[in-house]
Amino acid sequence: MIWLTWRQFRGSAAMTAAVLVVLATVLTLTGPDLASRYAAGITACTPDGTCHDFFDRFFGEYDIPFLALTLVVLVLPALIGLFWGAPLVTRELEAGTHLLVWNQSVTRGRWLAVKLGLIGLAAVIAAGACGLVVTWWSDPLDRSAVPELAMMAPLVFGARGIAPMGYAAFAFVLGVTVGMLVRRTLPAMALTLAVFAVIQLAVPLLVRPHLMPPVTGTFEINRENMDGLGAPRGGSLQIFLRTSAVPGHAGAWVLSSRLVDPSGRTISGGDGSSGPSSTIVRAVPVPTTSGPCSPQGLPAGGCVAEINRLGYRQRASYQPLERFWPFQWIETGIYALLTLGLAWSSFWWIRRRLS
Repeated sequence: MIWLTWRQFRGSAAMTAAVLVVLATVLTLTGPDLASRYAAGITACTPDGTCHDFFDRFFGEYDIPFLALTLVVLVLPALIGLFWGAPLVTRELEAGTHLLVWNQSVTRGRWLAVKLGLIGLAAVIAAGACGLVVTWWSDPLDRSAVPELAMMAPLVFGARGIAPMGYAAFAFVLGVTVGMLVRRTLPAMALTLAVFAVIQLAVPLLVRPHLMPPVTGTFEINRENMDGLGAPRGGSLQIFLRTSAVPGHAGAWVLSSRLVDPSGRTISGGDGSSGPSSTIVRAVPVPTTSGPCSPQGLPAGGCVAEINRLGYRQRASYQPLERFWPFQWIETGIYALLTLGLAWSSFWWIRRRLS
């Protein structure tokens, strides 16, 4: 069975291995230079406190390859489910070869066990190697990324560490299970992709935020959590509060962020203005015709000190960066349990239902 499985799978395995070798070679050759540029920039910006500007410039130079590599790692498990998992059984059913294969000395259970074991192991190794080499290469960029693309952010988290291994194992066995139910390759591939996509969207939104109780804190307004100030037509002062960052906790995943007044009540409205997608605009009753928040005072930065003196604060709930690896292990464990459940159902189905 091992020899037969390898004969059927070696073409896909060789193609995937070739692509991963090319990717790993490119990242290995460019990674040290990326790390040295980051280290040199940190050394230069630390004495004069301009590291925020350096982070913006450095990440801006590499944002396209950063996003491209993140996308590659996220898509790989889905491709494994589509092209390795879904056709595994449906190929035999559509060709009618299952009538011969499953009536030989090798039992159906053993046939499926070897298939799942060998190809599933290859899927985990491929996704793990891809995820870990991208995690290593992206380390300087992860340290300087904008808050929306930090390591704990939903888009990036799934493309780092060991989580891709859990995704790949689950996607592969999901494809096998769906293939047994549908019994047609193309519909099985489409359904596998749909189910996997729904789960990949549901976990970051509904499950991951609650893996550990979030931390709640109140923070002063400063450069880290504010995108700017404004006073249109001499009206109320507007604070562009960044909802994806909290001061002193770089890389945290902010679950909720709001502006509160000195009494702790949430300021819920603005003046109809809008900011970047990561900000909310809130109007506060601070004089803008004179004083620190007048047009003459805004450039000097005294308005921010005045806002903090009056007691306006950011109140946020977040998952700190220190929980990255605990979250990785917990989420990978969840996907491992889902994989085992699907594998058990596959064995039950192939013995009791398929003929």
